[in-house]
Amino acid sequence: MLTRFKNLIPAAFRRLHISRKWTPHANIICFSSVTSTTTLLPALTHCHSPFLSHCTLYPPQLPTFLSPNRSSSGSATCSGQMELKKVLEVMEQLAPLSLAESWDNVGLLVEPSKPRPIKSILLTNDLTDAVMDEAEAMSCDLIISYHPPLFRPIKRLVQRDWKQRLAVRAVESGMAVFSPHTSWDSVKGGVNDWLVGGLGSGQVSVLSQALIGASHSHRLEFTVRSAEELGTVMEELNACDSGTTLQNSVSRPDNDGIHVSVACYDSAVTPSVQALLRHNAPSLSLSITKLEKLPLPGHGQGRLSVLEQPVTVSTAVQKMKAHLGLTHLRLALGQAKTLESSVCTVAVCAGSGSSVLNGVKADLYVTGEMSHHEVLDAVAKGTSVILSEHSNSERGFLTVFRERLAVRLPDSVAVVVSKADRDPLEVV
Repeated sequence: MLTRFKNLIPAAFRRLHISRKWTPHANIICFSSVTSTTTLLPALTHCHSPFLSHCTLYPPQLPTFLSPNRSSSGSATCSGQMELKKVLEVMEQLAPLSLAESWDNVGLLVEPSKPRPIKSILLTNDLTDAVMDEAEAMSCDLIISYHPPLFRPIKRLVQRDWKQRLAVRAVESGMAVFSPHTSWDSVKGGVNDWLVGGLGSGQVSVLSQALIGASHSHRLEFTVRSAEELGTVMEELNACDSGTTLQNSVSRPDNDGIHVSVACYDSAVTPSVQALLRHNAPSLSLSITKLEKLPLPGHGQGRLSVLEQPVTVSTAVQKMKAHLGLTHLRLALGQAKTLESSVCTVAVCAGSGSSVLNGVKADLYVTGEMSHHEVLDAVAKGTSVILSEHSNSERGFLTVFRERLAVRLPDSVAVVVSKADRDPLEVV
């Protein structure tokens, strides 16, 4: 990195940008090299002090998947065969894996050792033995399983564990397996937007907002007097944090030195500052910017809809049956509520939604499953609850996604929704 930096400093010290795509800020913490005190200033302002240089913040850029000018290389106009890598790029455009929850295991879970063109894709909510039989029968090249069939770390691949057995079958058949899971839940227009749409149009908001930001936690801005001093400083910073990355360098026309911006992790802030203070003269500057994640409007877990046309509880049940393609649902009426009570607000979370729905004020909760006591808590607050069983609250989105994916792939790629996939529970 040091060699690369030296090569980037032209004779005239013009401004260079090697910044990452997203650098949001909440506050600037200005550190004085003389007094060792901190001052908290609002975002997007400038810092002035006898011992601090002029500090300018740069506005964040939109992530690629939100940019209206993003590449459409995976559009319906492309022709011929398609590699796995290209299909995964299209998947990333439709629902970036960065939107998934930190605990989740998303992305490419099984990758064939011998690359082959993708001619058939099977969409399923869960990868089961029946779905794998279906995939083998159609000579599937890629299985997109909403739920990750491999979730917890494994130490061996044996036949007695059904999930490991499926992974082995995928490898032996040369199939790739990909899981989007909570990235589909979070993305705008994803599973939760599809689910809440079953009750009609309304003013929809996100219950648990998705955030995006730089992987590093702080940006250090400082000035050095020469390229030689810069080399020494950067060597020390690299020793403090192997994740330290150069963002940009700036030199002012008054030739007061080389201005540098470096991003680092939280654990490296203190040793990095100590290293910089050993080299900074009192007349030079040092500032620390805390990089905060910013909300992504429309993206996140769960949805709350204020319905344009309120419905009764009874009508809500019928609408959700039709939307989910089910003949039966489980219903718990809120305290003092009847089937004819009005539903003006509905909160939904696909799958097991109690952690997202807990505490949300709404006339109706719609999710796949909740525990007995979680249902009792909701009912006691006057909120009715509709439960469809876990995967039944998610599976219908596969058809929606199939259309979105198919139009971005060549006609030579068949995208099929599994017929063998179903919820393990049914009302008998």
